[in-house]
Amino acid sequence: MARLIARLRELRHSDHRITAQVRAVLVESLYASTQSLVIGALTSTTIAAVVAWAARDAWLASGAAAIGLVGALRIVDAMRVHPADAAAAARQEFGYRAGALAYSGLLGLFGFMALTRSGDGVIQLLAVTTAIGYAAGIAGRNAGRPRIALAQLCLASLPLSAGLTIGFEPLKLVLAVVIVLFVIAMIDITLQTYSALLKATLVSHENAALAAHHAAHARRDDLTGVANRTAFREQFEERLRMLPHSGRKLALYWLDLDRFKEINDTFGHLAGNALLAAVAGRLRAHFDHDSVVARLGGDEFAILCPVGDRQEAATIGAAILALVRRPVAHDGHSLRSSVSIGVAIAPENGREADTLLKNADLALYRAKESGRGQLYFYEPVMDEKIERRRQLDYELHGALDRGEFHLLYQPIFDLGAARVLSCEVLLRWTNRHHGAVSPAEFIPIAEDNGLIDAIGHWVLYQACDVARAWPADVSIAVNLSPIQLRSTHLPAVVLAALNASGLPPERLNLEVTETVLLEDVEASLAALEALNRLRVRTTLDDFGTGYSSLSYLTRFPFQTLKIDRSFVTDLARSPASIAIVQTVVDLGAQLGMRTIAEGVETQAQLDQLRRTRCDAVQGYLLARPMPAAMVSAMLAGDTGEEATG
Repeated sequence: MARLIARLRELRHSDHRITAQVRAVLVESLYASTQSLVIGALTSTTIAAVVAWAARDAWLASGAAAIGLVGALRIVDAMRVHPADAAAAARQEFGYRAGALAYSGLLGLFGFMALTRSGDGVIQLLAVTTAIGYAAGIAGRNAGRPRIALAQLCLASLPLSAGLTIGFEPLKLVLAVVIVLFVIAMIDITLQTYSALLKATLVSHENAALAAHHAAHARRDDLTGVANRTAFREQFEERLRMLPHSGRKLALYWLDLDRFKEINDTFGHLAGNALLAAVAGRLRAHFDHDSVVARLGGDEFAILCPVGDRQEAATIGAAILALVRRPVAHDGHSLRSSVSIGVAIAPENGREADTLLKNADLALYRAKESGRGQLYFYEPVMDEKIERRRQLDYELHGALDRGEFHLLYQPIFDLGAARVLSCEVLLRWTNRHHGAVSPAEFIPIAEDNGLIDAIGHWVLYQACDVARAWPADVSIAVNLSPIQLRSTHLPAVVLAALNASGLPPERLNLEVTETVLLEDVEASLAALEALNRLRVRTTLDDFGTGYSSLSYLTRFPFQTLKIDRSFVTDLARSPASIAIVQTVVDLGAQLGMRTIAEGVETQAQLDQLRRTRCDAVQGYLLARPMPAAMVSAMLAGDTGEEATG
């Protein structure tokens, strides 16, 4: 008995410790067997009516009517659809408790009146067995909420014991004691049933929560916390299904962080991860629950956002550009990036997810091709041009392994000594499907997809190896991509190429364009100084075409200036071009730099360059780009006349 009392006390405290969700499940179990409740209510009401009719007692008739009324109300309540949310569980439980306790109390009271107001043993037997049968049934059926079940048990049974003790008849007293013992036993059974039911419910709830956690985790990007590709696809298709009923349009933004690989290479993968997480956090904070922010992989994100028109989509896109441009602080560095965005709008750009993704991807290619940090909407005319770019992008992967690249060399002539001073390396690509592809077309693609490093390394190794066989006074000039210049591994790569070929570092000349210097002055300066420490020579290419500043010439350690062909082309007819070229030559001389004019195609241009005292020239008039074997022959004097004619 002491153990039972302790369990009853524990019941009061344990009920407050369960979660609202578990309580809702237990409350729902009260309505799990509607059929048994209906049968019990109809049976009890019928027996009560029969007892009242047989006894011809007004009090019993009133009790039977009350039992029937409460039973009907309970049947109506049981037949209603009850919401399953936790907030409604308390209201449901209160209503159920009120009906259950009222019904149990009426049955117990009816049994008490039958025992005290009728001397007919059959009538008493019907009333007692009805109440006891009901009490036995609810012990199991309502065990999910034991306080209700125990209260029903006591209200239905204990009045019978009281009624049996009034006459002090021995047999009835024995029956009264048996009923009390029955109540105690049923209390124990109810508590055991509740314990088993609660344990099963908790395990089921924990398993469901664990499954939900795994499902959510499987749809969330681990690094950034936003939706991953799987979740994005599910929500995308759901939004498209609902789109005809929304009265709005759906904008798909496909984002690609610009030069993300450079940040990884320069500052390490932890910095790249920090940038991705910061960008994702900003996007998630900016967009509300009506939108979807997802990371598709690598440095690509996607956003779904309902919009009214294209202008609203453009405004949202401008906000995304501004969010990503903000620097990210990491380990004492300020990480800066921009983003290229392609936008497709449903339904005008497509009604299917695959179509919209393809069109947004085409618009993204156009944005990256236009200089990065741009937003472009999909237009049908993009398809043909972008499709070719996509095909070239695909073909570039593996082009080195397939041996599709080859090098040509264009001699640079010393005007004073009338000899070959150097040769510029020119990369050519002959693809298996597309044939000869212009460097102006494939180099930007290689820079975007990260292959420029591998291609650049190959060019550097090949060029150094070829130049080793040339005369000691002939150097080799290799163009560097902006991506290569910003790579922290560049000095090591250059040194490895020199060591592998045996070419003296003074015979290697690396050319960079001045537009590269504008993007990160300090990083560019550090890279050039590192190259000069290797005793490699550096050239400022296309001088005069970017945002030229004389301060660059004093800050950056160049040994050569290369005058852009646009000034050389106008030498024969433009006094302004003559003045510019003369100024550059004089400036170079005063700063101790050699000058090279490229794009020389006429004798008049060559004569004018002689008058300006330009150091060296390069162009089709003197020699076209040629294979390494022809260069070797020229340098040996075998075909020198042919090459310069």
